[in-house]
Amino acid sequence: MTHRPTRRLLALALATALSGTAMAQSIGAFEVQDIRVDGLQRISNGTVFSYLPVERGETLDQGRAGEAIRALFRTGFFSDVSLAREGNILVIKVVERPAINKITLSGNKDIKSEELLKGLRGIGLAEGETYNPLNVDRVTQELIRQYNNRGKYSVTITPTVTNLPLNRVDVTITVDEGKAARIRDINIVGNTVYGDDELRGNWESNTSNWLSWYRRDDQYSREKLSGDLEKLTNYYLDRGYVDFNVESTQVAISPDRRDMTIGASVTEGEVFTISSVQVSGDTILPVEEVEGMLFVREGQTFSRQLLEFTSDGITAVLGNIGYAFAEVNPVPTIDREKNEVAINFVVSPGPRVQVRRIVFKGNDTTADEVMRRELRQFEGTWYSQAAIDRSKIRLQRLGYFDEVEIETPAVTGEADKVDVVVSVKERQFGQFQFGLGYSQLYGASVQLSLSQNNFLGSGNKVSVSVQNNSYSKGVSFSFMDPYFTDSGISLGYNLAYSENDFSDFNIASYQTDNASFEAVFGLPLSETDSISASIGIDKVDLTAVDGSTPPELVDYLVETLGDRARFAFRPGDTADAFPCIPNVDPITGNPIPGCTVVQVAGNRLWTVNAWRMQAGWARDTRNDFYAPTAGMYNRIGAEVTLPGSDLEYYKISYDFSKFWPINRALVVETRTSIGYGDSYGKTGNAGLPFFENFYAGGPGSLRGFEQNTLGPVSSLDFGGSDFRQSLGGSFKAIGSVETYFPSLFDSRGIRISAFLDFGNVWRNTREFGSGDIRASTGIALQWQSPMGPISISWASPFRAEDTDRTENLQFTFGGQF
Repeated sequence: MTHRPTRRLLALALATALSGTAMAQSIGAFEVQDIRVDGLQRISNGTVFSYLPVERGETLDQGRAGEAIRALFRTGFFSDVSLAREGNILVIKVVERPAINKITLSGNKDIKSEELLKGLRGIGLAEGETYNPLNVDRVTQELIRQYNNRGKYSVTITPTVTNLPLNRVDVTITVDEGKAARIRDINIVGNTVYGDDELRGNWESNTSNWLSWYRRDDQYSREKLSGDLEKLTNYYLDRGYVDFNVESTQVAISPDRRDMTIGASVTEGEVFTISSVQVSGDTILPVEEVEGMLFVREGQTFSRQLLEFTSDGITAVLGNIGYAFAEVNPVPTIDREKNEVAINFVVSPGPRVQVRRIVFKGNDTTADEVMRRELRQFEGTWYSQAAIDRSKIRLQRLGYFDEVEIETPAVTGEADKVDVVVSVKERQFGQFQFGLGYSQLYGASVQLSLSQNNFLGSGNKVSVSVQNNSYSKGVSFSFMDPYFTDSGISLGYNLAYSENDFSDFNIASYQTDNASFEAVFGLPLSETDSISASIGIDKVDLTAVDGSTPPELVDYLVETLGDRARFAFRPGDTADAFPCIPNVDPITGNPIPGCTVVQVAGNRLWTVNAWRMQAGWARDTRNDFYAPTAGMYNRIGAEVTLPGSDLEYYKISYDFSKFWPINRALVVETRTSIGYGDSYGKTGNAGLPFFENFYAGGPGSLRGFEQNTLGPVSSLDFGGSDFRQSLGGSFKAIGSVETYFPSLFDSRGIRISAFLDFGNVWRNTREFGSGDIRASTGIALQWQSPMGPISISWASPFRAEDTDRTENLQFTFGGQF
């Protein structure tokens, strides 16, 4: 049922007044020796007595009786209150309002139920509270106001109250939001210097256009319009129009409440220039140094934006040396006869502030020490905004947290101290995982692992995994302590074994059994720079198959390691792996019991032992681990097998990525990856071993091409058809430009992008040529889902050869459940 607030208020006031009068007439004055309350169910006697203005020993007359009734009605706990007398006992008879058993919201899409319920609690409408019809009426009016502000003028709010046993009620609020009013026209009147399109270029409000289904910019909102008018004012103030003013705004709605017309009348005024600039107040720093921070100069056109940049810059510098509450106010003196403005930057530094305490919240698993070692703001030192900002970035880049927020509340009673409160929301980690993944190239994969980037909250990285797919079977263990020493030196090691059949991975047909161990070290050089090194040993058992493995690969092994005897089975295989041909009688041709196993002696095995060393330098200024929006990543790496290894070779790589924030929502990433390798020493001029070659194509390199299919290939005549196998190359050059758009979904882990990928791999640098570069363009979706990372892309190669193997739709996903 729908309540009418005005009528109920009048009825309540009238009932209260009449009750007070009736009691005054029915009860004569007497001294109250005791008080009894009848009719209570949920509310205690003590609660009633705390609101009652009459106490034992007082004399109750007509005036006091009316005052008592009104006081109890004002509590909102009771629907009826009356007074009676039994001798010298005052009897208060009440009828409690029902309790709210349940509140149900339906039909609300624009405003989330959680937000609505939080607002309802503030009004007093919450489960377990006393039901008051006036609160329902207030909620109805408030919801209508909120929806009107969002441009929905046809909204209908229908509250329904259902009575239940035991003096309880259910409250159901049904919302029919209706359609948002569309902006049909926007008119700016009075502008002569700039056109409407130029002025409205960055407005959030717009008339209907082909992107309105996505941007919703044609839906009227009072808040959006207020922000747009502020942008209009700033547009003129940034260009010297000191006297610009929005004289009036008009918003008209059509009779059917579906269309809006917006009008704004403006006065532009004249362009003002800056006549003088000075700095005053307690600058703390030398005045000459502060004056060097000014963005405004005498003779410039007045610009509000430059004033803000200057104020913010000086404030930031003072904030970095402890003046957390510094203020810099640009005070203009306007000379309208000369159209000039004199600017005086008044500096008020406030007290120099120390950090008293650093508090961590939300880190239920991660130890305080792990977070504290990433901070660049310390307890007992001067406050520094730059150190706090850097601390936040370092925490975000750990990858342990979905959210990181840092607040600096002032310490009560101590104007020169603040606390630093670090609030985080941890990501899910620290559990046994059974993972399923799928790739178009090698199909389904199974992974059983215990993997943690933050093992038991210690910050250590531990991983134990077993994987199995169509081309690889393996087990691995790794450990990394990023703070082996307090100075940030990291130490770790990796141990792995795998069996691989690369013919199922778009790579030339050969098999390897790999076993490796390495120790890994890292050393930070600065906030953004670090070096790493590793040393280890590995063993590769490589099996080539005559007629299947490309001859040039076999020739490489024979040339560098010598020939090997052929054998029928790959080590570990059994006769069951080969066909068994039924036996026949050579004379009659009739079958006889048994069969003969066909063993083709065409396999050769080489074992390659190597001591391997790697070193690298990296600079990382990105602002986030999963979804960076600014910053740069550079890494130069080198890998070499040490002298005495069976094959002596080296590889050099360079990876670069930079994020360019265009605005708050649009980010462009440019990246490149270059790799080169060759042989040295006793391996002579044989070149980089083929099993260390670089590959291109597929997710992670050139989307739109099948994985690992670009670059040099080997062609074999296989049953009358041309069997092409990818060989990879010793030189790789890959690049990409990717634009990330605002997400359609309310999730930080989802990114939609448009990309341009280009590059290739070559047998060596001598064969490099721009004519061999492949390129594709398309769109992609990346999602850090609870089940693991998901990547989907649709790409169209526009620079390709007829023999290239293309694949428009590509995706990979996997993770835990």
